[in-house]
Amino acid sequence: MQATAETFLTRAPRDAAGWCALFDPAALPVLAATAVEIEELRIVEDEVDAHSLGELIARDPLMTLKLLAHVARLRCGREGSDTETATAALVMLGIPPFFRAFGAQRAVEERLAGEPAALAGFERVLRRSHRAAAFAIGFAVHRLDHDAAVIHEAALLHDFAELLLWVAAPALALEIVRRQQADPTLRSAAVQRAVLNVELAELQHALMQQWRLPSLLTELNHDHARSETAQMRNVRLAVRVARHSMDGWDNPALPDDLADIGAFLQLGPQHVLRLLHEIDS
Repeated sequence: MQATAETFLTRAPRDAAGWCALFDPAALPVLAATAVEIEELRIVEDEVDAHSLGELIARDPLMTLKLLAHVARLRCGREGSDTETATAALVMLGIPPFFRAFGAQRAVEERLAGEPAALAGFERVLRRSHRAAAFAIGFAVHRLDHDAAVIHEAALLHDFAELLLWVAAPALALEIVRRQQADPTLRSAAVQRAVLNVELAELQHALMQQWRLPSLLTELNHDHARSETAQMRNVRLAVRVARHSMDGWDNPALPDDLADIGAFLQLGPQHVLRLLHEIDS
């Protein structure tokens, strides 16, 4: 991200292209825990394997983005399948090259230290993303989907543009929250376009294309796609139920979610609810 640690964007660019120009994946901050653990592993680099390091990175949406975008740049113009997960990207890149490419990482918590409301907003989206990823892989495992790991990653990254907004432009993110709290009937997309001149889903899709992220990952997170595969539905249902159950299981939108999940997984209402509670616990 090109904004310095001392500055935040307070005025929205005019369109998605303007927003895309602000972000450099190599400069994104990561979670403080990720930054610390990478430095601890750097000391014992010879003992690190792609699986354990991949699990660490896969818990952090922003670090996952940094790695996938880095590998995509290296592979630009080469034939072959995409490296669709953090672990696959590490296998392709190699452990020593990873540590050479990624030095000490700046932490989100450090950048937002003086913006407690923004940090709280960021952490709420992060919790929602982790819950969506857990639901997504739970559904995928139930369906015996061979791309369960990619589905998990897609759900984790589904709201990464919102995470970036909190990090880069907390005042604008807070203005969106303020407007929605003042009028709960406002649609999120409409408020985003009014404040940001772009919908976050549109911005996110543009960034994924600009950074050449894996095609399956980009497809699974394309909310405005004309058709929907079973894997896309898996991600969308996981994101929906994670969003609607963030503050408890009495949200009026949840009965529809449960019905749709039941139809998708071919489970009855009680079995769906039991599965969701098991995953959430």
